[in-house]
Amino acid sequence: MSLPAYPAYKSSGVDWLGRIPDHWGISQSRRMFAVRSEPALQTDKVLTASQKYGVLYQSDFVALEGRRVVEVILGLENLKHVEPDDFIISMRSFQGGIEWCRLRGSTSFHYVMLRPVKNVWPPFFAHLLKSSVYIQALRRTTDLIRDGQELRFSNFAQVDLPVIPLEEQKSIAAFLDHETAKIDALIAEQEKLIALLAEKRQATISHAVTRGLDPDVPMKDSPLEWLGRIPAHWSIRRLKHVSPFITVGIVVNPSDYISEDGLPFIYGGDIGEGHIDVDRCRRISPSDSARQPKTQLQTGDLLTVRVGAPGVTAVVPEACEGGNCASVMLIRGGNFDSDWLCYAMNSRVVRYQVEVVQYGAAQEQFNIRHAVDFSVPTPPLHEQSKISRLLNGEMSRIDGLVFAAREAIALLKERRSALITAAVTGQIDVRGAAGAAQDQPQPTGAALAP
Repeated sequence: MSLPAYPAYKSSGVDWLGRIPDHWGISQSRRMFAVRSEPALQTDKVLTASQKYGVLYQSDFVALEGRRVVEVILGLENLKHVEPDDFIISMRSFQGGIEWCRLRGSTSFHYVMLRPVKNVWPPFFAHLLKSSVYIQALRRTTDLIRDGQELRFSNFAQVDLPVIPLEEQKSIAAFLDHETAKIDALIAEQEKLIALLAEKRQATISHAVTRGLDPDVPMKDSPLEWLGRIPAHWSIRRLKHVSPFITVGIVVNPSDYISEDGLPFIYGGDIGEGHIDVDRCRRISPSDSARQPKTQLQTGDLLTVRVGAPGVTAVVPEACEGGNCASVMLIRGGNFDSDWLCYAMNSRVVRYQVEVVQYGAAQEQFNIRHAVDFSVPTPPLHEQSKISRLLNGEMSRIDGLVFAAREAIALLKERRSALITAAVTGQIDVRGAAGAAQDQPQPTGAALAP
């Protein structure tokens, strides 16, 4: 879409805005928004300001997330009233912008409520206050990581805002609502594709490691009722019988071994399904790694996450040879194909058994004394290699499709961000753009005239 610039521009005198249309103005943000400090009402429902969902009732946030969240302290003395069309500054606003609220309720006294005063059409500022250039300007007013402060009205007040005719704000908001909705729909399609590919990936792995590659092979009932039938020439073996060596990585003060450079030192967070992040992992000196020979890594070993994402497994690549690992489960040796066992460990067959024995509410984990007894449907070695070769090819194809979908999402998000920035800062004139005059939700509060 090619959109024109405005006929004439001038300097705004504001770094984050740069040049603006000649008929726009600049105002201190404190003249356009005021702080709302009203105490909560008895009838107010508690709200959550979320970068992911915007502002919604806390009960709805819990339902969407499917888990409990840290709830605000109840009691009217700890809550502040919020009106529709207020904007909420939260601690994370420096990351993702300030949230437009369309609900009446209350929220934590830690939040700052901004009440529009004049020159404000809330749907327009819903885009402006979430634009990347505004977030960068807001971020420059503080160093929250260093000093631990909360983002306050004093930070907001340091960033001047454009003054734009209300009718023009309405046109820009309508245009952006329409265009971003189209982009969001395309992003949703790509995300759905990624989810379907993940399901395909897991189904392909699980079928290969439980049924094999020959659809006509004779089958037999498995001794495990939940597993069903397996090829008649396969056996069900305990993990400790598949591999003669299963242990845990360094568990006593592993941080004492961390070095600025050296060999890879693998923690659970470095392990994904079938891959290890060698480039970003911690390091251990060769001499320190050699002091722990039992867990010194060899190419073809398997590492399984024990804490956080229990069961996730990857094969140790050549780049990790001689390095070491911390707290994860190490599987080595035996008469098995490493890639095949990795696929089996990442399949629903073993993951189900992990889920049965895992424990811990804050961080799920499992003990190796349970893991050694996990049941693994085991084909002959030559068949393991055939299965792993086929799965390697299939996973490469699926991973390529996932990569392409993620690239498409990244490009769409860049397009969305650039479009919003260009429109709210006046780099493009969208007033006459096709589709700008779309039906839009009206602000629930009264329009605020200059």
